[in-house]
Amino acid sequence: MADIRIADRTIAALQKSLDLRAQKQQVIAGNIANAETPGYSARKLNFEDNLRKAISNPEMAGRKTNAKHFPIGSNGISSVHGTLTKQVNSSPLGDGNSVSVDDEMFDLAENQILFEASSQIIKKKFSMLKFAAGDGR
Repeated sequence: MADIRIADRTIAALQKSLDLRAQKQQVIAGNIANAETPGYSARKLNFEDNLRKAISNPEMAGRKTNAKHFPIGSNGISSVHGTLTKQVNSSPLGDGNSVSVDDEMFDLAENQILFEASSQIIKKKFSMLKFAAGDGR
């Protein structure tokens, strides 16, 4: 029998994107909240490249013949995680805070737009599934 999946790779990618964008929103909000904290280093969550690589590489499940073998294959989209980095302020002036409120607000707006786009696409995918399950009604 054929492997039938209701959720395809697109839905999995969109779901992972929504999860990571929510995490990124929290990181940006934390940066904005600490904009006046002396010595605070701004944090950035990067995941776009990892997600792009996971989407372009097909999921491969390796089969281990011995318990001591290293795991092989890729786990695909579900294994993508963001990388959190700190931005160190190298300026000798000021209080050592590396948060730029203008940059954070831009990142916040961009992230919100991409979150909305992903949620609209996944909503459309589910409405197409509902339409197909309802026999076109």
